[in-house]
Amino acid sequence: MALTRKQIAQAPSLARVQANRTTPALTLQPRPQSSRLPELDALRGLMLVGMTLTHLPTQASHYSNQLLGFVSWAEGFVLLSAVLTGRVYSSILQQRSWREVFERLWLRCAKLYGYHLGLLAVAFTVVAAIAVHTQKPALLGLLDFYLAHHALAVGSSLLLLYCPPLLDILPMYIAFLMLTPFLLGVGQRWGWKFVLAPAGLLWLGAQFGMRGLIHGFLVTHAAFPIPLQNLGSFDLFAWQFLWIFGLWLGAGDSARLVEWFESRWTIALASLVAAAFLILRYQWLPQYISHPVDQGNAWVLFDKWQLGVLRLLDFAALGVLFSALRPHIANRLAWRPLVLLGKSSLEVFCIQVLFSFAALCLVGDGAGVHWLYQSAIVVTTLSGMYALAWWRARPRNGDTPVLWTLGLEWPPEGKQI
Repeated sequence: MALTRKQIAQAPSLARVQANRTTPALTLQPRPQSSRLPELDALRGLMLVGMTLTHLPTQASHYSNQLLGFVSWAEGFVLLSAVLTGRVYSSILQQRSWREVFERLWLRCAKLYGYHLGLLAVAFTVVAAIAVHTQKPALLGLLDFYLAHHALAVGSSLLLLYCPPLLDILPMYIAFLMLTPFLLGVGQRWGWKFVLAPAGLLWLGAQFGMRGLIHGFLVTHAAFPIPLQNLGSFDLFAWQFLWIFGLWLGAGDSARLVEWFESRWTIALASLVAAAFLILRYQWLPQYISHPVDQGNAWVLFDKWQLGVLRLLDFAALGVLFSALRPHIANRLAWRPLVLLGKSSLEVFCIQVLFSFAALCLVGDGAGVHWLYQSAIVVTTLSGMYALAWWRARPRNGDTPVLWTLGLEWPPEGKQI
């Protein structure tokens, strides 16, 4: 039952009356501090906006993609998601049981899997029908394997194996989230070196084509029917390192690394590295100097899908600079719309995929579309994303805002943070 304003105003006196009775008193407590940091949620919201602008078939994609160097929004999104996951669930693991962490994370996985099934249903019905009817190359390329092998594509997508473009980030996230309880458990009980070392070895193997070797072995000896390019663009053997590193940062076992990030020498070196990669990214080099990225053999070092070593170096440099600037920009960065987007990031990500599908159905690859039409697509998509984030953040009933005033648990037991 909702409390009236008069009852809320009388809460302290009600607590004192209760103290004179046989029942325990209701203690007045300030609202506990959240384990989330608003500037990190805002940064994740900003990365969602960047990913959305990259996915939409408009000219904005040209400017949004790899804006600060050889780093995309996806790297930051995955790392920050891991940091926040490690921060929240390592705290729960210290206070409660591993089983509770396992149950919460796997329930979260089940929810996200439901979202994934919904996106697949839209892609395999509405989008596929429009692709066949219009014969737009952008849509046909999106679902080429499904259009050629309906049953195999549906069955393998349910197992998170077949991952069409735009639908490959969520399966990767689900896979990493399923492993997180075990990773946190090993890190807490035996030490993070037993988690980080294998993760580093897997990333190193990915740089030498381990994914392709395993796929070739399965094709040869087990007649694996799905082509490598249809397993998703992201090499999970490489990207797991980014997730595990983020978990380690969030779990609070990285004090020495944070101190190193705050060193003036580290910040100066990171500034030079970030500037060098920015120059390479936009080719601000004299014409007589050969551009290293234009050399085919060197591109693997910058490769997004395998997280090439120079790409990771660029990302690390930007991470150091953000850590140095964070105390100065935290308040400005924590803009409410971005914070709301970050707190509901996965749900917002799913709806932006639907908007991207709709845009592809309307304009194809967007070539030759008037700028007003493109602007309308961008504004409509971002407005829809924010509307969903706002709706998820609003109180569900009248008594929710006063629960913390009476010393009750916040957030409610079992509520996803």
